Amino acid sequence: MDSFDFEDTSGKEISSDEIEHAVGNETWSPEEEKALIRKIDLMLLPVIWVMYLLSYMDRTNIANAKVSGMDEDLDLNSNQYSVALVVYFVGYVVFEVPSNLVLARTRPSIFLPTIMIVWGVLTCLMSVIKNYTHLIVLRILVGSAEAGFAPGVLLVLSSWYKRTEQSKRFGVYISAAVLSGAFGSLIAAGIMDGLEGAHGLRGWRWLFIVEGAATIGCALIALFILPDFPATSRGLSERERHVAVARLATENVTAVTEDTALLSNWGAVKVAVRDWRTWVFVVGYMVIVGSSTLTYFYPTLVKGLFGDASTYKINLLTVPIYGAAFVATGITSYFSDKVPDWRGLIIACWLTFSLACSIIVCAVYNYTARYVLLVLMACGLWATNGGTLAYASSAFAGMHPQARGVSLALVNAMGNLAQIYGSYLFPDTDSPKYIMGFSVISAMLALGVVVFSALHIWFRRRSKSPIE
Repeated sequence: MDSFDFEDTSGKEISSDEIEHAVGNETWSPEEEKALIRKIDLMLLPVIWVMYLLSYMDRTNIANAKVSGMDEDLDLNSNQYSVALVVYFVGYVVFEVPSNLVLARTRPSIFLPTIMIVWGVLTCLMSVIKNYTHLIVLRILVGSAEAGFAPGVLLVLSSWYKRTEQSKRFGVYISAAVLSGAFGSLIAAGIMDGLEGAHGLRGWRWLFIVEGAATIGCALIALFILPDFPATSRGLSERERHVAVARLATENVTAVTEDTALLSNWGAVKVAVRDWRTWVFVVGYMVIVGSSTLTYFYPTLVKGLFGDASTYKINLLTVPIYGAAFVATGITSYFSDKVPDWRGLIIACWLTFSLACSIIVCAVYNYTARYVLLVLMACGLWATNGGTLAYASSAFAGMHPQARGVSLALVNAMGNLAQIYGSYLFPDTDSPKYIMGFSVISAMLALGVVVFSALHIWFRRRSKSPIE
């Protein structure tokens, strides 16, 4: 991450060089801080990981349902399927910023599990849809319910960790989305193989029932174990809460405490939208998310490459795509914290790699080669997804926590607008080459290379001293 000089909420500049294991009257040893970080990791990361895994599975299971017979049973054409993908993001984009404004004033341990229960119930209801209209209505409702989760997690993670600790944690978070594709495909394959026709229901209907029920169960457990913010979390002792807040100040990460003056909702929005970094990261994240709409078409693309394969085999063939992306994401997030000043360049390099793969896909028609290129593209797209969120979170670290929540929500929300047009990039009429889709993605990736290269250069020049 590139280093910055931020101001705290009182307007006084804080230098990380001047504060080492002591802030105000609070002092602590390196060993105490390491023990606290381990405790925070164990309290926060496993539950967040499982919640996000299920969130992404509930969002993308429509892709597996489509190739498992949903399109035939509901008589969906390619355009209607694209619309079903798009409408999810109507409520998702609209409610992200309001959700984070609410979250900043409430308790994550209640807010996040509650909205999870709501979308879990809606996912179960997807199993009883009878026509295209039912599908559209429920997709809108699921998107609206899920809107608060991803930006909420971004705000929670950015409130617990220093800027130089965030890449690995965001990598853990994003790895759940990556593996959700693999798990989703494996679950879909197992359900289609074992539950097709059980109790008179098609396998794709059982897919929604099983995954929705798992979401509800996880949410009920999370109500009791998910921590709140550092200053208010019941899972820490009073001493640990003080150290958890104070240590963030050594890298100018603001945190809400009992003494923090709250901004009005409109005030937080104004601070966020007036910061140019918010909008540059919005453009950069739109590139990555728009290109990542490939996720919704992996089963379709694989089916186009191996047209004679069974539904079971098609679902299984998508698993290596996510497996490779998981490895790439883990390695990238680990080393990004080692060289924080180079995060922007790392993202630009991965996007260049994915751009080269996308261009080659347009020129090569060998099906096996195209499948390998899909796997390689996924590595770059998923590795940059988590990297960009960590990069943005670090850039916004010195903002008032409420304004930071708005900026992160705007990046996530506006970035996801790209999925609206991305949902139309791979119509069935372009099968099996899909030249239009890969051409548009190539153009988006080229823009991303320019944006993140420029960010890297600008922050490096502005930086007075790198963060150790």
